[in-house]
Amino acid sequence: MSVTPSQNQPENSAAVENFLRIFRVIVVIAVSALIAYFVYSNATNPNANYPFKLGLDLAGGSHLVYEADVSQIDPAEVPELMDVLRLVIERRVNMFGVSEPIIQVEESSFAAEVKQHRLVVELPGVTDVTKAVEEIGRTPLLEFKLIDEEVIAAQQSAEALQANATSGSVIGNVKVNGELVSEMDPYTETGLTGRYLETAALEFTSGQSGQLAGEPIVSIKFNEEGGELFEKITRENTGKQLAIFLDGEIISAPTINEAISGGTAVISGGFDPEEAKALAQNLNFGALPVPITLASTQTIDATLGAGVIQQSYMAGLVGFGIISLFLMFWYRVPGIIASIALIIYILVNMAAFMVIPVTMTAAGLAGFVLSLGMAVDANVLVFERFKEEFRAGKSSREAAREGFSRAWSAIRDGNITGLLSAVILFWFGTAMIKGFALVLGIGIIVSVLSAIVLTRTMMLALPDVKRDDKTVWSFLLGTGIKIK
Repeated sequence: MSVTPSQNQPENSAAVENFLRIFRVIVVIAVSALIAYFVYSNATNPNANYPFKLGLDLAGGSHLVYEADVSQIDPAEVPELMDVLRLVIERRVNMFGVSEPIIQVEESSFAAEVKQHRLVVELPGVTDVTKAVEEIGRTPLLEFKLIDEEVIAAQQSAEALQANATSGSVIGNVKVNGELVSEMDPYTETGLTGRYLETAALEFTSGQSGQLAGEPIVSIKFNEEGGELFEKITRENTGKQLAIFLDGEIISAPTINEAISGGTAVISGGFDPEEAKALAQNLNFGALPVPITLASTQTIDATLGAGVIQQSYMAGLVGFGIISLFLMFWYRVPGIIASIALIIYILVNMAAFMVIPVTMTAAGLAGFVLSLGMAVDANVLVFERFKEEFRAGKSSREAAREGFSRAWSAIRDGNITGLLSAVILFWFGTAMIKGFALVLGIGIIVSVLSAIVLTRTMMLALPDVKRDDKTVWSFLLGTGIKIK
């Protein structure tokens, strides 16, 4: 008896589909094996290119306390400037490789009239306090002050008299307008500081206006508010000298010839090209809005410690084992597939944490555990739908397709809600909250891929049977226990 090509076509098509299903599973297993090798090699190699980064509470680090000098600032502006200071330092420490620093502003007072404003900086993984202080200290304090030439002339005269005096203190007794010269400050605050700085760039002079050609200078541009203040200062003080201070030292004192609009200025302090480049770079990183002094330093150990990390690791294994046993007991073969998908989910998350990289803290671990729970929840939704369709008489593959299709809306809505929460927390949260939000967001995205791609691929590769077939596979694909 001969078989026509039309009869062979359905059989060939079914064979190709079965081959593709098995091939997809092999690809998933192969990729998962590569990810597992990547995670293992980087986790066990002390010189790995992508190691796990642990936060301050897990790996220790440096604890620095700075005191801010706000004596020359309007008390109403202090809270805003301290917040700007916090943001500047946070941006600065992130530039030299510290992820998820903890930077807080504190206010204390020993009396009602005396308040101290402090900045607490905690740098995870940075155990070299000297290096940490050096890096933060490189952030310059930029100030513009008017020079009172009368006061300087009076102080110079008093110094000359003191030098010629045979005995006694002359400079301490000289007065101008009833005020002791020794107590007079020749520099007048203008309110224009680095807080208004927008950009700084290295430039070279063209040789015009009596300047040497090719002299390195730093061109700075203020924001809109700073530009208006700079124009007002130059308009009202034409003919006077405007001193430019960097970290309390005067580096330039040009004479104001006319009002300067546009919010641009030039810092020329006899720099060499490297010094000017470094100054421009540091100013771009953020000029401090208020002067700060280092009050205390401390190297701290991990607050949780290696022992607690090991205990957390064991607790995670036990918890994963209990979940897997429940899934396998209640959902049988689909439960085994879900457990395999969860293992791959964990490996993908760990690889993402290494590559991004994500600084893992106790808050980050909480976010990861929460996302793991959402990954389990997605599988439960799919399998419950699958169970309904399979019991209704549909074949296992048709029930699987229907289960994923009907569960998708619930999975999608739940994960979008969680992802939006993670985005909001990351956008508005502090450094520690951002770590939690980032880990949660990554976990949610990976959990959707795990449920929809991994679990679905493996489920569709199983034999296509019906519940009434009374075979081993019909039992293995059944779910739950029957209670009479």
